[in-house]
Amino acid sequence: MMTKEQYIESLRKLNLKVYFMGELISNPVDHPMIRPSMNSVAMTYELAEKEEYRTLMTAKSNLTGKTINRFCHLHQCTEDLINKVKMQRLVGQKTGACFQRCVGMDAFNAIYSTTYEIDQAHGTEYHKRFTEYLKYVQDNDLTVDGAMTDPKGDRGLSPSQQEDPDLYLRIKEVRPDGIIVRGAKAHQTGAVNSHEHLIMPTVAMKEADKDYAVSFAVPSDAEGVLMIYGRQSCDTRKMEKDADLDLGNSQFGGHEALVIFDDVFVPNERVFMCKEYEFAGMMVERFAGYHRQSYGGCKVGVGDVLIGAAALAADYNGVPKANHIKDKIIEMMHLNETLYSCGIACSAEGKPTLAGNYQIDLLLANVCKQNVTRFPYEIARLAEDIAGGLMVTMPSAQDLRDPYIGKYVKKYLQGATGTDTENRMRVLRLIENITLGTAAVGYRTESMHGAGSPQAQRIMIARQGNLESKKELAKQIARIDESKNRK
Repeated sequence: MMTKEQYIESLRKLNLKVYFMGELISNPVDHPMIRPSMNSVAMTYELAEKEEYRTLMTAKSNLTGKTINRFCHLHQCTEDLINKVKMQRLVGQKTGACFQRCVGMDAFNAIYSTTYEIDQAHGTEYHKRFTEYLKYVQDNDLTVDGAMTDPKGDRGLSPSQQEDPDLYLRIKEVRPDGIIVRGAKAHQTGAVNSHEHLIMPTVAMKEADKDYAVSFAVPSDAEGVLMIYGRQSCDTRKMEKDADLDLGNSQFGGHEALVIFDDVFVPNERVFMCKEYEFAGMMVERFAGYHRQSYGGCKVGVGDVLIGAAALAADYNGVPKANHIKDKIIEMMHLNETLYSCGIACSAEGKPTLAGNYQIDLLLANVCKQNVTRFPYEIARLAEDIAGGLMVTMPSAQDLRDPYIGKYVKKYLQGATGTDTENRMRVLRLIENITLGTAAVGYRTESMHGAGSPQAQRIMIARQGNLESKKELAKQIARIDESKNRK
């Protein structure tokens, strides 16, 4: 496994094409806008080195027998699924931000089982190809950008019906030695910090859409791949001089990018689906299930940080013993642990796929994500309530440190007796960061739309909730005689 330092150096060796605010970034690793998000990924390597976290952060590969980072692992039992959620909560607690490796891990498990079933149906060798690819990822401890979401264009039209055929990533040409692909993947979490892009289709498809039924892997610096870095709320604060206090979380963060595939060649050994449109929905559903489980861990870890920050704000405001404050913090903890309970439950109810790796209970995973679309918003609301309006109106760090006006900031923003003004400002900025700033991308909006927006989970809950069996239970208890109903 790589160390934190080796991971950082491995990124320096990539010839990435990354654009930010209209300019090509020559050194993404040390760019002030990107570095905090890279630090979050680096934490997944750092924790794996620590003995006290080894059970959660590492696993034994079923492919090679070697000890690997759990982010590269194929789940072999329900304990693996549970440890995945516990690991995600831990890393969320350590970073207070998105740590970006979950999507790749979820893609590994979805593609592994789906390729097995494609091969069973078509006599292809996608599963063998993917197994060899994953061995390469595990042996080199790579960070992989699992990429599913297409730009989509007109949502009322299928991929093949779009006016611009590139609005869903597609196979442009099939060659004897591989394929040429064109299109884009949107909202790609951690793309710039990844060694590889692992592509999946984004919707279930019909035969007319077969050119869009594609799964493959390419290096992040492959010819024809470029990334356009996404904007986040308050993001340019990172570019300001001595902005540490104003950032709220100066060490860690997340990022998203629009990843362009401009006629990229993919050799056959890295192609895992090529026009088998009838299996696109299976891959999408399995990936979505794993990723909806993930939110029962990562969002909970960040929630732990936000709850702690709210409690600290109450301390600095001098009201930690007020009954309404204590009740709000209890509610925040209740909601957070409910999310965690769903993540653990869908893991504990997991079952093996035909390929042998374990899949979560899809119904409970969708219940987990449906709760995630709501509870972090309420936790954030309560944190803002406890913090008070100063969270969004206080002066800057430069004002605090100014030789003339600094004394006024320090005097008039003083909180509870004996507390330090700067410390109070720091915790308020952390709450701002998670609820309104750069970290709100991962904690709030991603909670709504990541791994599928709310309606996607409701469709799956309706499909898997087994309503007819529930009606039969009610009929038996009520002793309903169906023969008495009029035909």
